[in-house]
Amino acid sequence: MELLASIVQRIETVNGDRDTGINAFTELLLDGAMVQARAAADEYARCARTRDEPGALLGLPVATKEKHALAGHRIEQGLYAHRGRIAENDHPVIERIRAAGGIIHARTTSPEFSCATVTHSPMWGTTRNPWNLECSPGGSSGGAGAALAAGMTTLATASDIAGSTRIPAGFTGTVGYKAPYGRVPGAGPLTADWYRGDGPMARTVADTALLAAVISGRHGTDHGSWGPAPDGRAGLGFPAGTVSVKGVRIALSTTLGNYPVAPEILANTLAVAGSLEAAGAVVVPVDLPWTTEQITETVFAHFGHILGPAMEAETAGTENHLAAYTRKFMADARAAGQRHTLVDSLELDRRMQVDLAAAMEGFDVLLCPTSAVASLAADGDYLEGIQAGGHRLGHYWEAHLTSPFNVANRCPVLGLPSGLADNGVPTGVQVVGHPYDEATVFSVGRAIESLLGRPSWPRLAGQES
Repeated sequence: MELLASIVQRIETVNGDRDTGINAFTELLLDGAMVQARAAADEYARCARTRDEPGALLGLPVATKEKHALAGHRIEQGLYAHRGRIAENDHPVIERIRAAGGIIHARTTSPEFSCATVTHSPMWGTTRNPWNLECSPGGSSGGAGAALAAGMTTLATASDIAGSTRIPAGFTGTVGYKAPYGRVPGAGPLTADWYRGDGPMARTVADTALLAAVISGRHGTDHGSWGPAPDGRAGLGFPAGTVSVKGVRIALSTTLGNYPVAPEILANTLAVAGSLEAAGAVVVPVDLPWTTEQITETVFAHFGHILGPAMEAETAGTENHLAAYTRKFMADARAAGQRHTLVDSLELDRRMQVDLAAAMEGFDVLLCPTSAVASLAADGDYLEGIQAGGHRLGHYWEAHLTSPFNVANRCPVLGLPSGLADNGVPTGVQVVGHPYDEATVFSVGRAIESLLGRPSWPRLAGQES
């Protein structure tokens, strides 16, 4: 109860309003959460008497992304067309969090239909980065990253179709995990999109692994899900004690081809690589033949046949109420879908997957930055692209080095902090594993966290120290 009470006080102190504050939430569920916290305290007392094992998340506050449906609550995804829509059933990750004793105390913001790497919408206002309120926490799981960085939750759920978990983790100094496709069960119909996945965010690698273990595994409502039934104490094979990287072979790519990575991000990524090398890892630079234009064309060809048409169907007749970035996303997806058939897009995917497999041959993981730019403006639309490293990128999604690993979506990817940029906003790196090799990704992530330490948390209004 004390933990939840402190988090409630924290929310009241630092979250602020939708126009100038952090604004991380669409809904607070505090009254019900306090009832659950009292019940959790009683359950802990019972387990102490009977020596039963408590639930893996018993009593822990969890903030869930609004798209993860709670039965009886709104499920609007920031869309005018979805106003007042009520969920009939819990999303599978919600079901599993509750079964493990987690307390859902809040629901977090995202951009409309989770289709942007900033987090603002006409429905929910602007979500800001606790490290620098002029900047975005990223997206689409921006509310989750902001809530974690500001100390307004211990754990959070997220989703990822082109970096929507790892981008906000990178910008907020938190940890986010994109599991292999199907590892975390989803809710249809778009769960069948092989770029997509749901996952965990937290403030440490261990906490992220814990939540991943709780929500992962085969589920009866998602026949594409796989793996053993969840066990929050297993930790996905997360190693206990000190993790050694001696002899671990790490492929290093600072640009994934030609991403114009900002100097401070490059420096922080190289510092991570240097720390791993000093600890005994074998770090070898590798080249990838990708270009940002190729990657953008590949992912939008895919979106043009799945996500784009789904968005157009869901928002038909309400186009005038959509954010500018949503209209641009749908137009770009539609145009790419006209340039390429679905079979064409599969070939584009295959080429990138072959390139990645070749670059990672003989290595245990690939290490690369999360984003090429140090920050995004909190209220930015970036309709004309984005300036990065002295280059004008045609689409602001080209500013992030994340979507290649949704194209290669059987690869587990852990995003975690690498340092701070000159503007005070955190930077991040990604640890990319071979298909389905989750344990190695978490082991290397644990080592990086141990070697670098965590960034000091942001000082906020009302915070004494």
